[in-house]
Amino acid sequence: MRIRNDLSTALSRPGAGHIEMPTASVLDEDDEESSPGISATQISLMLLAHWKVVLITFISILVLGVVAIKLMPKFYTATATLKVDSDVNDPLAMQTSQFDQRGSYIPTEMQLMASNSVLLKVIDQLKLTQDKDYIGGFRGVDTPVNRAEWVKERLLKDLEITQGSQGSLLINITATAKSPTLAADIANAVADTYLKEERQRIDNPASERVKRYTEQLAELKAKVTTAADKLAEYRQRTGITDPTGSKNVELETLGTMQQRLEDARNQRREAEVRAAGDPSAGRETGGVRARVDSLKTQLSTQESQLAQLRTTLGPAHPKVIELESSIEVTRQTINTEMKSFSKSAEYDLAAARQLERKLQDAVDTQRAKVLEAGSVMDEGNKYVLELESAQSVYKRALDGYDQVMFASAGHYTFVDLVSHATPAIRSTKPNKMKLLLMNIVAALGLGVIGPLGYEMFVNRRVRCRDDLERGFKVPVLAELDPIPEASAEPA
Repeated sequence: MRIRNDLSTALSRPGAGHIEMPTASVLDEDDEESSPGISATQISLMLLAHWKVVLITFISILVLGVVAIKLMPKFYTATATLKVDSDVNDPLAMQTSQFDQRGSYIPTEMQLMASNSVLLKVIDQLKLTQDKDYIGGFRGVDTPVNRAEWVKERLLKDLEITQGSQGSLLINITATAKSPTLAADIANAVADTYLKEERQRIDNPASERVKRYTEQLAELKAKVTTAADKLAEYRQRTGITDPTGSKNVELETLGTMQQRLEDARNQRREAEVRAAGDPSAGRETGGVRARVDSLKTQLSTQESQLAQLRTTLGPAHPKVIELESSIEVTRQTINTEMKSFSKSAEYDLAAARQLERKLQDAVDTQRAKVLEAGSVMDEGNKYVLELESAQSVYKRALDGYDQVMFASAGHYTFVDLVSHATPAIRSTKPNKMKLLLMNIVAALGLGVIGPLGYEMFVNRRVRCRDDLERGFKVPVLAELDPIPEASAEPA
């Protein structure tokens, strides 16, 4: 209705009768411009109608943004750099560490840097629980633990732990604070505390292992002493200095005695044969056998002569009687020799049997002695083996003791400090130039969008022919020039 009233009013004014008719080409262009939507002409006329509002809004928002940017607190960052050593020899473990540093070790260490064990010590060291910037907004039961937890959460937001670019072995600890000195102190405190914790994680097990190693070394030494005392007591009790050598001597003695017993048995068997009446048996009857053989030969000769003499001289001849007397003497001599041989054989047999019995008793005694000595020797050998084993183990442990002590005092670590953080010269936050550009864009946008929105949705006005054609689908046949204000003239 407002548009129609304004149009009728404009047509009723003086001078409104001048109407410019559009040409055919203009009508064709108007048909093309009658499409729905808002044209650039409409937007420009809306902004032109409210240019003062646009300018005031732009300047106001720009000034407010500049003041806000100017009053924004400055933040400074500082970075401490650590380096992970990918090839560290651990003498205590007796091997070189082999693992994928970038794949597993570095992320683990980065999490340890942001753990409670590190950050709570940093908070206590820098007394951040007394800093109003970190404790501000704390709500809850005011206890040291709760305050430290609150500050830790705030500190985690201002702390950034990243790995070096391109998968390097560097770890950057970046801290942000309102003071450049505080930012550097936080980054350095995190790095130093982490390194201290890392050394303790490595040194404490090493020290504990040295302690256990020392205790085990003392136990091994005590075992060596005990084994040596047992062997000394055994030697003093038995009088045997070398158990292995003494046992061999006793065995050799038993072997010698058994050989002599076997010889005695052979002699006894020969004596039994001689005692059975065979003078030809044995090595010692050669003379008896020769005499008996000689006497038997002599007796045979005499008997032959006696037979001849009896035939020629007769049995009563003196030669025959003399020869018979000689034969009788020879026979008596043979009997005497045989009796003498028999007595000698019996004596030799008795002596051989007595010697065999003595040797048998000696062998039995020596065998029992060897058996008894065997247990004694085994006991001694056991003490010797225990002493040698204890000494061998103790020697190996003693050889490795210096290496364990060296490893425990070496303070090995897989992470080293590359550089401490230094206070920044310029602030890193906020980026005022970027914020200023954003403020200009925002001021310009709000300055333009505000009047356009008001014009479009609150107070819609007809300012050109596009408003009629696009808004009401009404073709415009003529466009009037601006109507000047009527001057007050007398009728």
